[in-house]
Amino acid sequence: MLSNDAHGESDRLASIQRNVDAFTTGVLDGLPIQTSWNCLELGAGAGSIAYWLAERCPDGRVVGVDLDTRHLDAGRAANLEIEEADITREDYAPGSFDLIHARYVFCHLPERDEIVARVTRWLSPGGWLVIEEPFHLPANSSPFPVVQRILDAYQRMYHKHGADLTWVRGLPALLAHHSLTEVAFAGNPGCMGGLDKDRWLPLVTQAAPGLLADGLVTEADLAEFATLLKDPAFIDIPQITISAWGRRPAD
Repeated sequence: MLSNDAHGESDRLASIQRNVDAFTTGVLDGLPIQTSWNCLELGAGAGSIAYWLAERCPDGRVVGVDLDTRHLDAGRAANLEIEEADITREDYAPGSFDLIHARYVFCHLPERDEIVARVTRWLSPGGWLVIEEPFHLPANSSPFPVVQRILDAYQRMYHKHGADLTWVRGLPALLAHHSLTEVAFAGNPGCMGGLDKDRWLPLVTQAAPGLLADGLVTEADLAEFATLLKDPAFIDIPQITISAWGRRPAD
């Protein structure tokens, strides 16, 4: 579903950056980032956070990793390295990174808890791990019947592909379980509708062929949703992005 070959993938990535980057960089800005830090960006996508980190850490290095790196530009910074790799198989030496960040990655991985444990070992003493994932609100809690149907179908499809869109609720406890300290978290509500504030049209458009093929929605549902998005009074909150972070003890 999230392949770079999928129709509209570039629109989906751009929508994420446009709507979530300010929240992400705000969280990262709250950490004691040093210009010499070595950083790892897991699931770098279209690269906005990797580029931001490269600017913040000019005396260090930033490694941006993704399954498919076609949307990433290694030439954006001299201290930026781009790696095409599967993070479920990739391994780095213990203590390699002062900061590791991932956004919308772990919820899609079947062995997500085990991979979080492995990633914590890549942190240098005193290093920070920041993970951001969606927490989907129940589809039937939407005040809009067509949104209820589309979100229920969307969540069913992601579950079918092995994703867990509520996993992040347990993430702060998981970080603490792996001996990270100073664990904290913050939330960023996602907007559906609100005209130019909407970030869901690219997601639903990309998922639509699969939803239709599985009989989870109808063409009429999608048409009604498209019409609803043109209504300035249509505003909904389908999910909250939760960012959770913790620090490896210095000693």
